[in-house]
Amino acid sequence: MTGSVKEAHPTAGRLAALLIDSSTEAISAAGGHAGGVYLRSRTPGLLRLAVLSGLPGPLFRPWWRMHVDRPFPVADAYRLGVQVILPNATETMRRYPQFAAGLPFHFGSLYVPVVSGATTYGVLTVLRPAVADAAEVLSGRDRVVRLAQELGAALRVLEEQDADQVAWDGEPMYLRPPTASTSVGRVGRFAWDPSTTAITLDEDLHTLLGVPPSEFPGTAEAFADAVAPSDAHRILGTLRDTAAGRPPALPLYLRDADGELRLLDLWNAYEPPAAPEVRGVVVAPGPAPTADSAADLLPDGVFCLDRLGLVVYANPRAAELLGRPRAELVGRDLWEAVPWLGRPDFEDHLRAALLAPDPVHFHLERPPPPEPEPNRPAQETEPVAGATEGQPAPAGSDSEARTRDSDQPTSARDDLQPALARDNLQPASAPDTQLTSEPSPQHTEPAPQPYEGDWLALSVYPGPDRLTCTVRPTSGVADSPAARGDGEAAEVGGSPLAPLYRPIALAIALNEAVTVRQVSAVVMRELLPAFGGRRLAIYLLQDRHLYLEWETGFPKGFLSPFDGVGLETRLPGVETLTSGRPLFFDSMEQLTAAYPGIALDATEGARAFLPLIASGRSVGSCILGFDRPRSFSTEERTVLTALAGLIAHAMEKAQRYESETALARGLQQVLLPRRLSAHPQLETTGRYLPGTAGMDVGGDWYDVVESGGGLALVIGDVQGHGVQAAATMGQLRSAVRAFALGDRSPDEVMSSTNHLLIDLDPGLFASCCYIRLDPATGLARAARAGHPPPLLRQADGRTRVLDLPGGVVLGVDPRARYPVSEFQVDPGAVLALYTDGLVERPGHDIDEGITALRVALAKAGAPARPGQRFLAGVADRLTATARHAPDRPDDIALLLATRRATPAAGAH
Repeated sequence: MTGSVKEAHPTAGRLAALLIDSSTEAISAAGGHAGGVYLRSRTPGLLRLAVLSGLPGPLFRPWWRMHVDRPFPVADAYRLGVQVILPNATETMRRYPQFAAGLPFHFGSLYVPVVSGATTYGVLTVLRPAVADAAEVLSGRDRVVRLAQELGAALRVLEEQDADQVAWDGEPMYLRPPTASTSVGRVGRFAWDPSTTAITLDEDLHTLLGVPPSEFPGTAEAFADAVAPSDAHRILGTLRDTAAGRPPALPLYLRDADGELRLLDLWNAYEPPAAPEVRGVVVAPGPAPTADSAADLLPDGVFCLDRLGLVVYANPRAAELLGRPRAELVGRDLWEAVPWLGRPDFEDHLRAALLAPDPVHFHLERPPPPEPEPNRPAQETEPVAGATEGQPAPAGSDSEARTRDSDQPTSARDDLQPALARDNLQPASAPDTQLTSEPSPQHTEPAPQPYEGDWLALSVYPGPDRLTCTVRPTSGVADSPAARGDGEAAEVGGSPLAPLYRPIALAIALNEAVTVRQVSAVVMRELLPAFGGRRLAIYLLQDRHLYLEWETGFPKGFLSPFDGVGLETRLPGVETLTSGRPLFFDSMEQLTAAYPGIALDATEGARAFLPLIASGRSVGSCILGFDRPRSFSTEERTVLTALAGLIAHAMEKAQRYESETALARGLQQVLLPRRLSAHPQLETTGRYLPGTAGMDVGGDWYDVVESGGGLALVIGDVQGHGVQAAATMGQLRSAVRAFALGDRSPDEVMSSTNHLLIDLDPGLFASCCYIRLDPATGLARAARAGHPPPLLRQADGRTRVLDLPGGVVLGVDPRARYPVSEFQVDPGAVLALYTDGLVERPGHDIDEGITALRVALAKAGAPARPGQRFLAGVADRLTATARHAPDRPDDIALLLATRRATPAAGAH
């Protein structure tokens, strides 16, 4: 088990331990090979992956964060409070095409919300082998549901102790999953209680150590001496570190008194209300070293990874072909040990092997050997694995290999130096082999061998606990790039064509983007990683000029001089649009040769300029930048050109959307009241917030109208969004004002407005609440048409929902009746009318939202002295959460009114 438990707060370790135990048990219960827990974060609407078991964290970084409104199974389970069962890839593609496009592999998955009472804390997730029917998963599902319920109850207890700590804002912890294979070695377990210093061993461990229970004193010191006398101090130190929440990143490799290998792994265990204790296992690997020694003799390269991407074995041939000494491979993350493997195509293949049961076969181009320094004899270059005197290494050195992004996440085990390197010990795979980059005195340098080409054939064979990989040069492999003499292979630093499902993922994501910025963000998220790009710029055409809409990766201010360039300017970003042809430059030298004097943001790299043309209409241009020179194969050029067409169509649709939104917003702003009717004994205030998701201008409105000797308080909500909804809202607002000014009763106003909407026949209906209030007496007479009930807060803070009888929504039934109710509004009381956007939340009952609003209004306070104006502050507090939310799925309207005991000037 890996993943340190940091003690920044007393409950932090308990939270981590709860999540770790639940994830581990869920994987076992559902027969899975990986899983984890998503937990709510302190950012509203955002889930974060808190625990990931059985998969390398960096390889699955795109799934670390999940917005609750995204079309993904985790989001649905959290938002709707439902269990999501996806038995196989077919069902996943049918229900969640965007999720399936990102992980198009043959596996099943299960998602269960972690709930306690009315609070949803997160989602328990298990990835498991695919099955034909969901019924085959039900037994495991029931056990995971019970685990989720127990976790929810434990989190509720933790939240009552410290509400702020039951949230996750950091990177996930990475865990090894429960072992699924039968070990040929012997295993014993133990538990250590730091508070009493007592340690207990199970029967298997007593047998393994050769210490009968009657002769074991039960102390940590005796345990350490029995496991590895020469390393007893290390064992005791590791026990103390684990008790403090810092378990070892890797199992400790130890030697017993007879020199036999022993593996020691430790972790935290937490079972409320007891204090955390340390648990662990001691493993005697058995004949595994013999098998590894046999693999050392194979002519092909063989290396093994655990499910977190850690290299646990590599034979000499694998080290030679990968260009790294064995000592720098074993015990390290694969991407850390072999940086040039951090490329999209390899990561996609590795994801397939981790999630699906079938072997994966593919080819990779390794970096070319480094050239000797000009003034340095070849025989003086430092040897690395696979290099000989006068012959460079077959794979690039660290300086030549492509490294991962500087912001690439690190797992919890990266906080500690890997155990093998730290302890200078030999791994279990080769106990008799000295794993250092220095040749031993008994060994001589290998005989010079010819360089075996740039292409390697890799095969990955999935297992329940580890992946076994074979690697060989492709010079003798049929149908390999080397055998075909592929002239379009990528040059230095180039990446082969990314898997074709990337364009599918881009197309699905573009279909869901509705604004220009959303389209640009999708392109950055999906297109750049697919082709190994690091820079992106998108220009849109307006009045025969190209304006910069989006940029990422370019130096700050570099693109500013190109913002607003005319179509007559000789620049590649302009000419790709005017000619309709994409332009590809394999190096910056090619770019400067074609466009002498052009400003460059880098001295090396490659660039692609793509025209954005939708159905013959020019939309703009897109620039992709790469950090190193590369060629673009025919397939890549074809795919990029096709993707540019998809982006252009999405951009054109987004521009139409934004134009219609601007029109609707302008129309709505004109139709909403600029000021509310005033009365000396009544203070009123209103707030309107447009939605931010979908067509973000709707038909919510509010108004205050003089009616007879009092004032009419009106709030309404027209179904739908867009120009038509805004226009219908304007018609209804004008009608209600006219009927109110005519001094009609509330039921007449509702009935007349209902008939008007039916006669207009816009295909929309509307809800409305109409209250006629006498400021002098406080008598209120109300009628309601399918609208949420108003709230009334008394001066002493007591707040209640006014459950007024009402009729159906307007525009549906011409014979509908709207009964009138009467209630009293005392001086200092606050009357609140609102639309459903303020109280509705996906996956939650609207009554929960109304209750939350009632509580917030009760806490809002009252004027400190008679005549004080305070409703504006109350309105701001009631809408603060919605106002700062990154996404609002619906419009929000709020109207507040309060009576004054003594007359005051004006209304707000």
